Amino acid sequence: MEEDKKAPTQPQEQIKELGGALMEGTAGKIYTLTIIGQIEGHQVLSETTKTTKYEHVLPLLATIEESDEVDGLLILLNTVGGDIEAGLAIAELISGMKKPTVSLVLGGGHSIGVPLAVSAKRSFIAPSAGMTIHPVRMSGTIVGAPATFAYFNQIQDRIVEFVTSHSHITQEQFLGYMMATGELATDVGTMIYGKEAVACGLIDKLGSLGDALGCLHRLVQINQKRRKKS
Repeated sequence: MEEDKKAPTQPQEQIKELGGALMEGTAGKIYTLTIIGQIEGHQVLSETTKTTKYEHVLPLLATIEESDEVDGLLILLNTVGGDIEAGLAIAELISGMKKPTVSLVLGGGHSIGVPLAVSAKRSFIAPSAGMTIHPVRMSGTIVGAPATFAYFNQIQDRIVEFVTSHSHITQEQFLGYMMATGELATDVGTMIYGKEAVACGLIDKLGSLGDALGCLHRLVQINQKRRKKS
Protein backbone atom coordinates (compact mmCIF):
# COMPACT_ATOMS: atom_id res chain seq x y z
CA MET A 1 0.00 0.00 0.00
CA GLU A 2 1.37 3.35 -1.04
CA GLU A 3 2.07 5.92 1.61
CA ASP A 4 -0.25 8.88 1.71
CA LYS A 5 1.09 11.75 -0.28
CA LYS A 6 1.99 14.84 1.71
CA ALA A 7 -0.30 17.81 1.40
CA PRO A 8 0.97 20.59 -0.85
CA THR A 9 3.18 23.11 0.91
CA GLN A 10 1.23 26.22 1.86
CA PRO A 11 2.44 29.62 0.56
CA GLN A 12 3.59 30.72 4.02
CA GLU A 13 5.60 27.50 4.44
CA GLN A 14 7.15 27.93 0.99
CA ILE A 15 8.20 31.46 1.87
CA LYS A 16 9.79 30.35 5.14
CA GLU A 17 11.69 27.56 3.41
CA LEU A 18 13.26 30.06 1.00
CA GLY A 19 14.72 32.16 3.84
CA GLY A 20 13.98 35.62 5.13
CA ALA A 21 11.36 36.43 7.71
CA LEU A 22 7.60 36.94 7.74
CA MET A 23 6.59 39.48 10.40
CA GLU A 24 3.05 39.96 11.59
CA GLY A 25 1.94 43.21 13.25
CA THR A 26 -1.07 45.46 13.59
CA ALA A 27 -0.32 47.03 10.19
CA GLY A 28 -0.26 43.67 8.40
CA LYS A 29 2.17 40.91 7.45
CA ILE A 30 5.53 42.06 6.13
CA TYR A 31 8.05 39.79 4.43
CA THR A 32 11.71 40.78 4.80
CA LEU A 33 14.00 39.85 1.92
CA THR A 34 17.77 40.23 2.34
CA ILE A 35 19.97 40.76 -0.70
CA ILE A 36 23.52 40.39 0.55
CA GLY A 37 27.04 39.62 -0.61
CA GLN A 38 27.41 39.01 -4.32
CA ILE A 39 24.51 38.47 -6.72
CA GLU A 40 25.14 35.03 -8.17
CA GLY A 41 24.20 34.52 -11.80
CA HIS A 42 24.65 31.65 -14.22
CA GLN A 43 27.98 30.61 -12.69
CA VAL A 44 28.27 29.16 -9.19
CA LEU A 45 30.67 31.12 -6.99
CA SER A 46 33.01 29.62 -4.41
CA GLU A 47 31.69 28.32 -1.11
CA THR A 48 33.64 31.02 0.75
CA THR A 49 31.73 33.81 -1.03
CA LYS A 50 28.55 35.13 0.54
CA THR A 51 25.96 35.16 -2.25
CA THR A 52 22.35 35.86 -3.13
CA LYS A 53 21.16 33.30 -5.66
CA TYR A 54 18.75 34.64 -8.26
CA GLU A 55 17.15 31.23 -8.84
CA HIS A 56 15.99 31.37 -5.21
CA VAL A 57 14.87 35.01 -5.23
CA LEU A 58 12.82 34.98 -8.46
CA PRO A 59 10.28 32.30 -7.44
CA LEU A 60 10.21 33.75 -3.93
CA LEU A 61 9.12 37.14 -5.28
CA ALA A 62 6.41 35.49 -7.38
CA THR A 63 5.18 33.60 -4.30
CA ILE A 64 5.10 36.80 -2.23
CA GLU A 65 3.14 38.63 -4.92
CA GLU A 66 0.52 35.87 -5.11
CA SER A 67 0.29 35.05 -1.39
CA ASP A 68 -2.71 36.37 0.53
CA GLU A 69 -0.62 36.00 3.68
CA VAL A 70 1.82 38.78 2.74
CA ASP A 71 0.80 42.46 2.67
CA GLY A 72 4.14 44.12 1.90
CA LEU A 73 7.79 43.51 1.09
CA LEU A 74 10.84 45.04 2.83
CA ILE A 75 14.12 44.61 0.93
CA LEU A 76 17.32 44.94 2.97
CA LEU A 77 20.36 45.55 0.75
CA ASN A 78 24.00 45.06 1.61
CA THR A 79 25.59 43.89 -1.63
CA VAL A 80 28.85 44.41 -3.50
CA GLY A 81 27.08 43.81 -6.83
CA GLY A 82 27.55 40.80 -9.06
CA ASP A 83 25.97 39.31 -12.17
CA ILE A 84 24.30 42.07 -14.20
CA GLU A 85 21.53 40.04 -15.84
CA ALA A 86 20.64 38.25 -12.59
CA GLY A 87 20.52 41.58 -10.74
CA LEU A 88 18.38 43.20 -13.41
CA ALA A 89 16.03 40.21 -13.44
CA ILE A 90 15.44 40.56 -9.69
CA ALA A 91 15.04 44.34 -10.02
CA GLU A 92 12.49 43.98 -12.83
CA LEU A 93 10.39 41.55 -10.80
CA ILE A 94 10.39 43.84 -7.75
CA SER A 95 9.46 46.88 -9.84
CA GLY A 96 6.57 44.95 -11.38
CA MET A 97 5.00 43.92 -8.08
CA LYS A 98 1.62 45.41 -7.20
CA LYS A 99 2.10 44.88 -3.49
CA PRO A 100 3.79 47.66 -1.47
CA THR A 101 7.59 47.41 -1.57
CA VAL A 102 10.25 49.41 0.28
CA SER A 103 14.03 49.03 -0.02
CA LEU A 104 16.67 49.97 2.54
CA VAL A 105 20.37 50.21 1.69
CA LEU A 106 22.53 49.23 4.66
CA GLY A 107 26.30 49.06 4.45
CA GLY A 108 26.39 49.14 0.66
CA GLY A 109 24.29 48.87 -2.47
CA HIS A 110 27.08 48.80 -5.00
CA SER A 111 27.16 48.25 -8.76
CA ILE A 112 24.09 46.19 -9.80
CA GLY A 113 22.82 46.87 -6.29
CA VAL A 114 21.86 50.35 -7.51
CA PRO A 115 19.00 49.12 -9.78
CA LEU A 116 17.91 46.79 -6.97
CA ALA A 117 17.73 49.70 -4.53
CA VAL A 118 15.54 51.83 -6.78
CA SER A 119 13.28 48.97 -7.92
CA ALA A 120 10.99 49.27 -4.89
CA LYS A 121 8.12 51.74 -4.72
CA ARG A 122 9.99 53.68 -2.01
CA SER A 123 13.72 53.59 -1.31
CA PHE A 124 15.71 54.44 1.82
CA ILE A 125 19.41 54.59 2.58
CA ALA A 126 21.20 54.65 5.94
CA PRO A 127 23.42 57.74 6.46
CA SER A 128 26.58 55.58 6.58
CA ALA A 129 25.68 53.39 3.58
CA GLY A 130 27.51 53.74 0.27
CA MET A 131 26.70 53.11 -3.38
CA THR A 132 29.29 52.61 -6.13
CA ILE A 133 28.24 53.71 -9.61
CA HIS A 134 30.55 52.63 -12.41
CA PRO A 135 30.46 51.55 -16.09
CA VAL A 136 29.74 47.97 -17.09
CA ARG A 137 32.83 45.80 -16.76
CA MET A 138 33.70 42.13 -17.13
CA SER A 139 36.50 40.05 -15.69
CA GLY A 140 38.27 37.24 -17.49
CA THR A 141 39.01 36.79 -21.19
CA ILE A 142 36.90 38.77 -23.65
CA VAL A 143 36.95 39.10 -27.43
CA GLY A 144 38.62 42.37 -28.41
CA ALA A 145 36.20 43.32 -31.19
CA PRO A 146 33.81 46.23 -31.92
CA ALA A 147 30.86 43.90 -31.30
CA THR A 148 32.02 43.39 -27.70
CA PHE A 149 32.16 47.13 -27.11
CA ALA A 150 28.68 47.53 -28.62
CA TYR A 151 27.37 44.75 -26.36
CA PHE A 152 28.76 46.47 -23.28
CA ASN A 153 27.11 49.71 -24.34
CA GLN A 154 23.75 47.97 -24.77
CA ILE A 155 23.94 46.48 -21.27
CA GLN A 156 24.95 49.85 -19.84
CA ASP A 157 22.02 51.54 -21.59
CA ARG A 158 19.64 49.02 -19.98
CA ILE A 159 20.99 49.83 -16.53
CA VAL A 160 20.86 53.60 -17.07
CA GLU A 161 17.32 53.39 -18.43
CA PHE A 162 16.12 51.28 -15.52
CA VAL A 163 17.70 53.43 -12.81
CA THR A 164 16.56 56.76 -14.24
CA SER A 165 13.01 55.52 -14.83
CA HIS A 166 12.67 54.22 -11.26
CA SER A 167 14.26 57.14 -9.43
CA HIS A 168 14.47 60.93 -9.63
CA ILE A 169 18.05 61.16 -10.88
CA THR A 170 18.51 62.42 -14.43
CA GLN A 171 20.33 60.44 -17.09
CA GLU A 172 22.98 63.18 -17.33
CA GLN A 173 23.63 63.05 -13.57
CA PHE A 174 23.80 59.28 -13.47
CA LEU A 175 26.19 59.08 -16.43
CA GLY A 176 28.30 61.79 -14.80
CA TYR A 177 28.71 59.62 -11.71
CA MET A 178 29.31 56.54 -13.83
CA MET A 179 32.08 58.07 -15.97
CA ALA A 180 33.85 60.17 -13.34
CA THR A 181 37.64 59.82 -13.11
CA GLY A 182 39.77 60.31 -10.02
CA GLU A 183 37.03 59.21 -7.60
CA LEU A 184 37.95 55.52 -7.34
CA ALA A 185 41.50 54.26 -6.90
CA THR A 186 41.43 51.51 -9.53
CA ASP A 187 38.31 52.20 -11.55
CA VAL A 188 36.18 54.78 -13.33
CA GLY A 189 33.07 55.75 -11.40
CA THR A 190 31.86 57.34 -8.17
CA MET A 191 31.17 56.32 -4.60
CA ILE A 192 28.27 58.22 -3.02
CA TYR A 193 26.90 58.02 0.50
CA GLY A 194 23.52 58.45 2.19
CA LYS A 195 22.93 62.21 2.01
CA GLU A 196 24.31 62.60 -1.50
CA ALA A 197 22.30 59.62 -2.78
CA VAL A 198 19.14 61.40 -1.61
CA ALA A 199 20.24 64.87 -2.73
CA CYS A 200 20.86 63.71 -6.32
CA GLY A 201 17.47 61.95 -6.48
CA LEU A 202 18.81 58.40 -6.71
CA ILE A 203 17.25 57.34 -3.38
CA ASP A 204 13.99 58.73 -2.00
CA LYS A 205 14.84 59.27 1.67
CA LEU A 206 17.53 59.06 4.31
CA GLY A 207 16.67 56.74 7.19
CA SER A 208 16.99 53.34 8.77
CA LEU A 209 14.79 50.42 9.78
CA GLY A 210 12.08 52.34 11.64
CA ASP A 211 11.69 54.82 8.79
CA ALA A 212 11.50 52.10 6.13
CA LEU A 213 8.99 50.04 8.11
CA GLY A 214 6.88 53.11 8.90
CA CYS A 215 6.70 53.95 5.18
CA LEU A 216 5.85 50.35 4.29
CA HIS A 217 3.08 50.23 6.90
CA ARG A 218 1.52 53.37 5.41
CA LEU A 219 1.69 51.90 1.90
CA VAL A 220 0.08 48.67 3.15
CA GLN A 221 -2.77 50.58 4.76
CA ILE A 222 -3.36 52.60 1.59
CA ASN A 223 -3.35 49.39 -0.47
CA GLN A 224 -5.80 47.68 1.90
CA LYS A 225 -8.22 50.63 1.68
CA ARG A 226 -8.08 50.50 -2.13
CA ARG A 227 -8.83 46.77 -2.12
CA LYS A 228 -11.84 47.27 0.13
CA LYS A 229 -13.28 49.93 -2.20
CA SER A 230 -12.79 47.84 -5.33
